[in-house]
Parts: sequence; C-alpha cells; structure tokens
Amino acid sequence: MRNKTVPFISTLFILLSLTATTANARDVSGIIKIKSSHSVSETINKLEAVLTKKGMTIFKRVNHTAGADKVGLQLRPTELLIFGNPKVGTPLMQCSQTAALDLPQKALAYKDKNGQVWLAYNNPAYMAKRHELHGCEKAIKKVTNALERFSRAATK
Repeated sequence: MRNKTVPFISTLFILLSLTATTANARDVSGIIKIKSSHSVSETINKLEAVLTKKGMTIFKRVNHTAGADKVGLQLRPTELLIFGNPKVGTPLMQCSQTAALDLPQKALAYKDKNGQVWLAYNNPAYMAKRHELHGCEKAIKKVTNALERFSRAATK
C-alpha cells in the first residue's frame, strides 16, 4: 500500500502546484500575467488613471498595433505603458545600477489568440534576482504590492 501512496502524493503535489501557479496567473519567466475583463485600450486607460492618481509619472504609451499597421503588418491589440516614480525606482538603482535596465516600469496589455485580454508586467522578485538587489527587500516588497494593487484596479 505504501508504494502506491508515495507516487499518488507526489502526483497530487505537482498538480496542486501547477493549479496554484495558474490560479495566480504567475509565470516562471519573470512575467506576471493577469486576465483583464476589459479591452486592451480600456485596461491601459484604467491603469494610466490609477497610476496618475497615485502620483506616478507616465513616460510613454506605445500602441504596437498602430505601429504594425503603419508598416502594413497585422498585430492583435497590444499596448505598452511606461511609468515610474523616482522615489521608488532610485532605491532599487542604489542597490544595483543595472536595475535601470528594467526601469521605469512597464505594463503590457494585449489580446491573445483566443481573444482574452491580459495585463502583464515584470515580476519585481525576478528583477531583484536578475540584478542581485541585496538589501532592497523592503523596496521590492513595496513595488510588488503596488503593482498588484494597480493591476487589480485596471483589470477588474
């Protein structure tokens, strides 16, 4: 009986781990993806509004679909918002200046091949690992929590 139980428990653990990952819409690639209940443009509009209200600087909004259209190519709706705040980003760069490669923050809204709209952004924990941001745990936690709140507001 014991021999059958161990593989079952192992399989159950793997399935539960995969389910938890899917439920949180997190990806091991360092990108967090959240389903949106809105169109791509509306998702970015809502995100921009909440960011502006919270005092973030909006550096640029890029409509990749319009860019593709200008050169005669097709692309499903895809928009990028570049935003940040020196009060938040500077401490990360003080830990490692290479963090500036991933700053300011970016959020991407896009419609996938099945018609589902997603809001995606870089996982701050992945960024911390990538740039070896030792001693910046408090700032990373602050960024993580803020991005989660902003994303929820934009996608619900």
